[in-house]
Amino acid sequence: MSCQHLAEAGEPEPQSAYEDGCPQCVAAGFTGWVHLRTCLNCGVVACCDSSPRRHMSAHHAESGHPVMRSYEPGEKWRWCFEDELLG
Repeated sequence: MSCQHLAEAGEPEPQSAYEDGCPQCVAAGFTGWVHLRTCLNCGVVACCDSSPRRHMSAHHAESGHPVMRSYEPGEKWRWCFEDELLG
């Protein structure tokens, strides 16, 4: 199965440095994120679904931006929320 969202996804600069952690968690005083993800539509950085607050999934639900990628050092895989496909 092919995914047009993955094919069309850009590569914007992340809006915050990896070392700064999940901006939403930090702003709320939490430090328990697991991994960080970057929205490939707008560059927002947020925590993954393994993290207690799942900020990247919340970003997708609020914005409709379909594709994110891992922001972990050395990882470049992408995920389409709409088609539930790894790319």
